[in-house]
Amino acid sequence: MKMDGAHALLEGLVREKVEVVFGYPGGQIIPLYDALLDFPSIRHILVRHEQGAAHAADGYARASGRTGVCFATSGPGATNLTTGLANAMSDSVPLVAVTGQVPVASLGSDAFQEADMTGITMPVCKHSYLVKQAADVPRIVKEAFHIASTGRPGPVLIDFPRDVQQEKCDFRYPAEVELPGYKPNYDAHPHQIKRAARVIAGSVRPVLLAGGGVVASGGGPALAELARKARIPVVCTLLGLGSFPTSDPLFLGMAGMHGLYRANRALNEADLVIAVGTRFSDRVTGPPKGFATKARIVHIDIDPAEVGKNVRVDLPIVADARLALEELTRLVPAAADERGRDRDRWLEEIESWREEEARLLRAQTGRSGAAGGKRTAGSRASADAAGPSESGPRLSPLYVLERLAEWGRRAAGGRALFVTDVGQHQMWAAQRLPVEEPRSFITSGGLGTMGYGLPAALGAKVARPDRPVVLVTGDGSLQMSVQQLATARQHNLGVKIILMNNGYLGMVRQWQELFYDRRYSAVALGGYPDFCRLAEAYGLSAARVASEEELDRRLPETLETEGPALLECLIEPEADVFPMVPPGRNFEHTMLAK
Repeated sequence: MKMDGAHALLEGLVREKVEVVFGYPGGQIIPLYDALLDFPSIRHILVRHEQGAAHAADGYARASGRTGVCFATSGPGATNLTTGLANAMSDSVPLVAVTGQVPVASLGSDAFQEADMTGITMPVCKHSYLVKQAADVPRIVKEAFHIASTGRPGPVLIDFPRDVQQEKCDFRYPAEVELPGYKPNYDAHPHQIKRAARVIAGSVRPVLLAGGGVVASGGGPALAELARKARIPVVCTLLGLGSFPTSDPLFLGMAGMHGLYRANRALNEADLVIAVGTRFSDRVTGPPKGFATKARIVHIDIDPAEVGKNVRVDLPIVADARLALEELTRLVPAAADERGRDRDRWLEEIESWREEEARLLRAQTGRSGAAGGKRTAGSRASADAAGPSESGPRLSPLYVLERLAEWGRRAAGGRALFVTDVGQHQMWAAQRLPVEEPRSFITSGGLGTMGYGLPAALGAKVARPDRPVVLVTGDGSLQMSVQQLATARQHNLGVKIILMNNGYLGMVRQWQELFYDRRYSAVALGGYPDFCRLAEAYGLSAARVASEEELDRRLPETLETEGPALLECLIEPEADVFPMVPPGRNFEHTMLAK
């Protein structure tokens, strides 16, 4: 059948069962947007900045398990997608981005709003296409979705010149993809799986370390079955949260720089670490030579480039996380008799660390967790970096998270989908929120992208309209994508925003406090804007709280409001995230307080 390139691309999206696109139009992509009117099955969400389109598609993909799609025009529109593509690449999120481009004859002429997008995105995409003729569009769309969603997932770019969008072609959509140089391996080598099963059976102090690959592969149930059968405690990376229920007694918490004490110590004392779907980020391991020095390491990952890249590996398994876990579970014997007693002793020892952590926190901070504090006369904050006023009540950030977690367990019945931005609030949320199912905790991990949270939460709400979606954000992060409040209102996306406002770029301030003698440089946000008035200007309901009594009253009201809503929580300006492993140090140097 005859059609132009724009219709051919959209018909390809229909064949790939795409239901929603996040985007922002412009001159070089107008033909595609015009054709979009002929495809009522594809919902378009108009964002207010192209970076938000990529982040929204990312949140949609993480919440749904499907490939997210975003559109942008050429030049600045396309380059604005780049941070979102890099974020998706770092966290292995399947995206297909379509960018308008100047006509083929104008390529390389520095035409108005021309940018070399295939060159720019090569380091931050699995693959980038420049479409030169309309006849190639069906094949390219098919390949793009295949590459984005298979193997280790990631973003793919289709750069689409305006004249190719308008050029006529015969539409023939391929039934299969044939890419000779791209053959991801899914099945684990049987010999390696058998070796891993024997190593697990012979271990006394094993730990399962679950990363984002467990979530991406749908391996959560297999992970839980293996852990319970062999009585192995589970720790998660930041992106692995949700792969194992936080309420399970075998769950120890998040590991890493701001991981829980018991989780990090378990890795330190283990005789075996079974790492699944993780790349051993520096935020998880600290200096690699000091990571899990008493343990043999089994590393399961679908990307062969990650195995042995950052830490020594005793037993590598290149395979899909879910398939490998299912095979391991079949072969590993249940923990019984003497082996079961060994595991019981190991779990009892870990439980003693849980109690030790709570005792040390009480002794050193005099509270349940965050070490707050006022600036002292010796503080070396510069005059132009004066922090927020400290008069009046301020909330402990941990109290806010405790109340939100209680709501998540009781009122939301464990069905809430939590999204975070990047900063202190992200770590507090990762440490404390109840996450019972995969794809229920969405955050920017490897790239650490401030401004990610709001558009990602909107994408997650589009993907899961049946679930409560709660964004935990900070006053620094929210201002990087605050214009997306208009998107929330226009499309009536009922995301609930819990804003932790301490008046600072909190994580940078914490480092300056702890490691730079409180020389606060360019971290005070000056008390602006008035977030409630700003949210109301965008059409959201909003409230501000600064005391526990106000929070207890307003939090349920906000979470039960129809449509999008914001609750601004004024928190202690100098509350810090603990535990914390100082940069360049290993877990034995964990700080529990200032």
